[in-house]
Amino acid sequence: MTVTLHVCITCRAGQTLGEGETTPGKRLHGAILEAGVPDGVSVVPVECLSACNQGCSVALSAPGRWSYVYGRLSDANASDVVAGAAAYVAAPDGLVPWRSRPEIFRKQSLARIPPIPPLAVVPEAAK
Repeated sequence: MTVTLHVCITCRAGQTLGEGETTPGKRLHGAILEAGVPDGVSVVPVECLSACNQGCSVALSAPGRWSYVYGRLSDANASDVVAGAAAYVAAPDGLVPWRSRPEIFRKQSLARIPPIPPLAVVPEAAK
């Protein structure tokens, strides 16, 4: 199963950019690729993760696992993002133990989203 690491490449991290300047989000994306993507992780650039007031953001997801959105990142955090993605790959349900998470993933989590249940299983509260 492949884990997807979405990286917002349009993020400006609150900066005003000049013509042709690379966005902080694109710099983060490039730094993650340079840091070396763990086996089982697919890095996907996306246009927006709607975390615009939270600096650069990434999201980790996989079928049947909890998903996470992390913000307030920069290209300086690329190695921690890669380490966090590797820990996520190793967690069958996506729940990485607190102490096994890089510090930025402990402190800069914007959202944790439960796995989508199979179509045949609808929670009672949703009926």
